[in-house]
Amino acid sequence: MTDGGTASVRVRTALRATARAVLAGVLGAVAGIVAYSVSQTGGQKLSVVVGGLLGVAAALGADLYRRSVQLTEVRLVLPGSEMTFKANTDMRQAAQRMFFQASTRIATRPLEDGSGNLREALTSLKTLFDLYREPLESGEAPPPPPHGDSVHELVLDILNFELAPFLSKWHPRLRAFEQAHPDLDESAWADNAVFRQELRTLQQNLRPYFVALGEIAGLRDPERHLRPSARRTDQPPSEPLHPLPGQRPDAPDGTCPAEPAPAADTDDR
Repeated sequence: MTDGGTASVRVRTALRATARAVLAGVLGAVAGIVAYSVSQTGGQKLSVVVGGLLGVAAALGADLYRRSVQLTEVRLVLPGSEMTFKANTDMRQAAQRMFFQASTRIATRPLEDGSGNLREALTSLKTLFDLYREPLESGEAPPPPPHGDSVHELVLDILNFELAPFLSKWHPRLRAFEQAHPDLDESAWADNAVFRQELRTLQQNLRPYFVALGEIAGLRDPERHLRPSARRTDQPPSEPLHPLPGQRPDAPDGTCPAEPAPAADTDDR
């Protein structure tokens, strides 16, 4: 996301919060007027002001409650560390977004030997890297929680220990091959097999992190979304269908036989 896009998101978020506060203030003021009318006592202006303040306080309190309620503790053992998360609504939403960003990209999807495109694979990893880094650099990431770890600390480990080393190694190597041999296919690249093997290693290293994001998000079975699809293209072809009644069977070469020639008319005329 660009700086302009980030600023736009911030403006929309601020406008929504302001609109909620104003609406709550108006509703509170109306409530104050109603309360005044019912009580039929003096001090209408005071009732309106007090009602408006109560409405604003209620809106801000509801927003704070939404962000903090339903705290869930998630304890995870990750490569080289153990982390504990006090997951609230905002943390679960962030974890869910980042889980599905990864589960639809090559970071979790298999790249079989002889298939796929290596440049597209690197581009997919770079896109994921940028998506994960953007909240950290834009300031949109919330401050660390008072207790437990932050989901963005987990993402920082993904960036620094896994994605960045792989991209910094293989992006310049593949680019050098493409520039030196613009007419050659990637299959002619001497490092093709090594790249694929290290990509599989990267996917194995990333898997516990992505499963952790799914668990923080509260998904019932994060592993289910990371398994290879059961719909394989290498399944044996199905048996040919039998011809329908009145339909001529296909010839052995797969073509439809020609119509039989009509019988010659032998009647004497």
